[in-house]
Amino acid sequence: MPKKTGDASLKGKKPSNTAGVTKARPQTTNPGHIKNRLKRSEVYGKYLLEKKAFKRQRRLQRAKEAAELGDDVAPKQTPKTLDNTREVERTAVKVDDEEVMGDEANDEFAEYFADTIRPKILVTTRPRPSAKVFHFIADLMRFFPQLYFYPRKEFSIKEIIDQAEGKDFTHLMVLGEKSKVCNRMIISHLRRTAAASGGDGDYECAGPTAFFKVSNVLTSNDVPNHGSATSHVPELVLNGFSTRLGHRVGRFLGSLFPHNAQFQGRQVATFHNQRDYIFVRHHRYIFEESNDAFIEKKSETETSKKGNDEEGSVTSKKKSEKKKTKARLQELGPRFTLKLCWIQQGTFDTQFGEYEWFHKRKEMDVTRRKFHL
Repeated sequence: MPKKTGDASLKGKKPSNTAGVTKARPQTTNPGHIKNRLKRSEVYGKYLLEKKAFKRQRRLQRAKEAAELGDDVAPKQTPKTLDNTREVERTAVKVDDEEVMGDEANDEFAEYFADTIRPKILVTTRPRPSAKVFHFIADLMRFFPQLYFYPRKEFSIKEIIDQAEGKDFTHLMVLGEKSKVCNRMIISHLRRTAAASGGDGDYECAGPTAFFKVSNVLTSNDVPNHGSATSHVPELVLNGFSTRLGHRVGRFLGSLFPHNAQFQGRQVATFHNQRDYIFVRHHRYIFEESNDAFIEKKSETETSKKGNDEEGSVTSKKKSEKKKTKARLQELGPRFTLKLCWIQQGTFDTQFGEYEWFHKRKEMDVTRRKFHL
């Protein structure tokens, strides 16, 4: 059978589309396939300008529709974030949960929050620490009241725990580092309680112990426009701990502070949990009066005198000026972030210790909208 050949006029040319339909080439927003760097940056710049103009046009269109509809306008759309689209945690705690309140009234940290016992913290480092870690330790000593530093030398953590219990320390804090920057922290509760042993009144033990990853460390000298911390006991703010695990971690961190805040110092220690990252900040709040004053009118009682021949009324008004009072924050430092890795029953024991909670990254972090604290 002879081989079919195309028309002679089409030799060397692509056959035309006889159907009369042109295929639209898909527009790609990723210019990564362009090899020329200048051309690639130019295309991406045009894409950003088009995106900005489109968002502005859409915003103006919404404003125009809202003006036409008046009171019947649709509610403003809130952007979706990881926080407001998080998966519902089964252990989420309600505000007035009697079961949780009963458990917290009898846990290991109840006496600290009742201010019947004041914490006393021992802080140490890894063996042979670098000099930069001591700047961070100095900031921690100004941040935590009743925090004392002891050099690690060649002692193991178990030996340090035995010595600390003999000197009536309630907490042990061990700092680790990498590349001369603090990157891990172990906090162990040393005071023996019946709650740590499972509620058995005949037997008391220490614990728990928590291991945190430390990141974004910024000492006080590196904080812009920082202030100087005083020796006053700061107020404590625990924010964003919404699950049973979060409440336990928050109370553990709260037990590091005495609960007799000295308000004349105007200092605040904040532990803010967001997406399982605990942001630690130290501030001083300042009240100042602004120059902008508002006028408040006060009308006094109207007095009227009536007589047989004449009637009169006297009305007096007073204007009093008051200045607006604004609250301002001044950061004192240090500034760092904590990430919980595990909580262990009892004191530090990597061989025989039982874990209350352990972060298994491959099993627990299957979705970005799942948070545990």
